[in-house]
Amino acid sequence: MPTPPFIQPGEKVVLYDGVCKLCNSWVNFLLRRKLDRHVRFAAVQSEEGKALLRFAGLPDENIRTIVLIEGHRHWVRAQAILHVMRRLPFPWGLLSLLRFFPHFISNFIYNRIAVNRYRLFGRYDVQHPVSPDYPGRFLHQ
Repeated sequence: MPTPPFIQPGEKVVLYDGVCKLCNSWVNFLLRRKLDRHVRFAAVQSEEGKALLRFAGLPDENIRTIVLIEGHRHWVRAQAILHVMRRLPFPWGLLSLLRFFPHFISNFIYNRIAVNRYRLFGRYDVQHPVSPDYPGRFLHQ
């Protein structure tokens, strides 16, 4: 079985919308809360992000969700967010317990926010540059 491109053994990658202000804020939130260093990031608009989307069997154009890739497994929408939250220190990691809610409930909430995220939180005209304060955390660095 082929290995995911750009990912080293033991690493996980969060794919996020690089033009979404809410998504960028969430990535910054994770980094400030000392997310496990084995979790790296890539915008879905980046070449690395598109290659990983294709590897996971997802479309690489106009994707509107968060994706977590770990080895040959991937999670999307609310389940991706909640699996990432599990890797945060206390007390934030406790939010990951919500992943045991039925998926239709958590994804319903996620989808309501995702559909309105640009209107509610805004968007950048182009992929937002990443803060240089976190070297090695992004695939394109």
